[in-house]
Amino acid sequence: MRILVLGGYGLIGSEICRALLRAEHEVVSLSRTPREAARLLPQVEWHTGDMRRMLESSEWVHLLDDVDAVVNAASALQDGLMADLEAVHHLSVKACLDACEERGILRFVQISSTGAEPNAPTAFMRTKAIGDDIVMDSSIEWVVLRPGLVLAPSAYSGTALLRLLAGFPYIQPLMMADRRIQTIHIDELTEAALMAVEGRIPAQADIDLVEAESHSFEELVASMRNWLGFSPAVKSFRFSGWTADLITSVANGLGRLGWRSPMRTTALQVLEGHVNGDPTLWHSISGRYCRSYEETLAMMPSTTQERWFSKLALLLPVLVATLSLFWILTGVLTLFDMQLAAKNLTGSGATVLQVQFLLASAAFIDIALGIAILIRRMAYQVCLAMVVMTVIYLLSASVLVPALWMDPAGALLKAIPALMVALVTRALLGSR
Repeated sequence: MRILVLGGYGLIGSEICRALLRAEHEVVSLSRTPREAARLLPQVEWHTGDMRRMLESSEWVHLLDDVDAVVNAASALQDGLMADLEAVHHLSVKACLDACEERGILRFVQISSTGAEPNAPTAFMRTKAIGDDIVMDSSIEWVVLRPGLVLAPSAYSGTALLRLLAGFPYIQPLMMADRRIQTIHIDELTEAALMAVEGRIPAQADIDLVEAESHSFEELVASMRNWLGFSPAVKSFRFSGWTADLITSVANGLGRLGWRSPMRTTALQVLEGHVNGDPTLWHSISGRYCRSYEETLAMMPSTTQERWFSKLALLLPVLVATLSLFWILTGVLTLFDMQLAAKNLTGSGATVLQVQFLLASAAFIDIALGIAILIRRMAYQVCLAMVVMTVIYLLSASVLVPALWMDPAGALLKAIPALMVALVTRALLGSR
């Protein structure tokens, strides 16, 4: 079969693509960055597309050539610089369904979520519910799969939050510690999607994919900490009220700049509303229940990479903030006291006007880089620009005022650690 997978570059969508490929199906998908997606999954036929803009059925027709079924794993957690919930969950799904009906597509598999209801507390869940209703009102044979908290080797959203919290040394910060949650391993979700595509699940089935038992969020974090091999926390802190509001407000602001923090309001509200479902229907179809949380952790290896992620996920925002402040303050201080900044270059042979022009230009570049790194889609390249500019500054100073290398205050030597911080941050910002 030839299958179109929406959201094929995402956490769930990419695993569904792999499962379909292993079953020897032909997979088509779309991405805003098809070249990057092709490096991740070269066996998939990638097309350029942005579901935020594909709101008419005519924009989907070319993707449906010879397609037998569609799997919609596309999702956006919260409105932001790179996300539009209404477009991704509702309008683009309707346009795709209209095109499917025109083309006579046999089956549509919708990856939704437990708790997706019209009166849900979050726009994420409400728009998901609207998309689900559109699918279920269509004339196509549909299956809706509603996973609980998805656990996978990769981490995103709720699972990233678990690993991030488990990575705190000595202390254990917690939010919504008493909320009840049911989990599912990514392999079980992809198996269900494969069964739905191949017609091994009855049409018009609306299925919760969750383990039989639920756990408190505090229990999930404690088990995750143990799975990672970290020492038990000496003390736990439960954030609530204004402290929690402050953290989520900062995360929401960063979300507007493209940073997909697991601390954003929607991610926490989804957990706050409990992540629970009824596994009965899935048990009657498959003859089994989803693995328990303990069984899932037992079958997943905890390696150095997982421990690195937990620790480095805590450090990444600190590194970005440090680079931003360093470059902005460097530029501001240069402009604030140009005479003092120019003093070191008085012996270079350049005129005062030339020195001031060079310093002012460098200062504005520094400030621009310090601001630009706060925008997620620019940060990766900005880190490289910071490295290049640091090298230029060091080489220029070596030629014009080589004595600065012997400066007791380490004026040039201090630039080398800043260069290394930019390199490390760039490595952590790699998309996949």
